[in-house]
Amino acid sequence: MLPTPDTAHVGRAPYADSVYDPAEDSFALMDALEADADALYALQCGLCVEIGGAVSAFVRNIVGADTAFLCTDINAAAMHCTKETGEKNAVVLEPVRTSLVDGLRLDHSVDLLLFNPPYVVTSDLEAKTEQEDASLGGALAGGVHGTALLQCIIHTRLVQRVLRPGGRFYFTRWWANLPRLGWMRGLC
Repeated sequence: MLPTPDTAHVGRAPYADSVYDPAEDSFALMDALEADADALYALQCGLCVEIGGAVSAFVRNIVGADTAFLCTDINAAAMHCTKETGEKNAVVLEPVRTSLVDGLRLDHSVDLLLFNPPYVVTSDLEAKTEQEDASLGGALAGGVHGTALLQCIIHTRLVQRVLRPGGRFYFTRWWANLPRLGWMRGLC
């Protein structure tokens, strides 16, 4: 069993009211990555991109120290928190303030793409507003089906565009959204 990263600072000032504290969904993603550890190590991962930044410090234990980590987020406080998480866990994490991977030239260069999307069912207007506000709510509000950002990356073919051949995409989803995920068949 791999060690869980030190994230004790996330629940404290200055992050307590502005950054998503890793919870069951984050740990489920870590469990899935650990279950595939041998295959992920065999990728010889040069670039890992996480939309968000809660699990990259953990992934380094799997893919090795030679991997570069980009962590994107719309929330400035979350970016600072991600950087601190890396420092506390002896991992160089490079946070980039952007939505998803907008503005980054990543075509067919990502070995490992990670995403723990907002999945709480809200109105589409609330999800859009929370994303625009770039605050804690942006990490939670998932739109009318709880899958708004996940649908966005699927419909824009972001995964296919950024992954190199043989690259892998891991994401979380909330069990209550399962009936709504039929559109995901044939993702990659």
